[in-house]
Amino acid sequence: MHVEYSQGLDAEGTLEALCRALHGAMIDATIFPVAGIRVRAFRADYCIVADGHPENDFVAMTLTVGAGRTTEALKEAGDRIFDAAQKVLAYRLAEPHFALSLDIRVSDPALSWKDTPIHARLSSEAGAAGTGKMKD
Repeated sequence: MHVEYSQGLDAEGTLEALCRALHGAMIDATIFPVAGIRVRAFRADYCIVADGHPENDFVAMTLTVGAGRTTEALKEAGDRIFDAAQKVLAYRLAEPHFALSLDIRVSDPALSWKDTPIHARLSSEAGAAGTGKMKD
């Protein structure tokens, strides 16, 4: 999950709450492996939003996922994720100077390279959890 946001949200301290809510919603969706979930937020230092009004702010979320999930499963997950964002940002959505968006993109596996030892570690920990022992 890539979260791009305008400077006005920095001062409010909502970014940590938003990132945690998005992470939780992705876990709750159950279609994403936990080891593959990453939520990153980046401030747009320079932006002009809509009509250029100085109070305009935005959060634009882009979720890139691997291929193999149905459109229905992604739609359901997207609804869950967007709802989580709307709850955190409800106070801003009640104002006339805010825009929130989510776009889900499916990555072509032939054009996506990954080297993620986190997957092996989490799988190992999950197996050890069943025995009552955690591995280092």
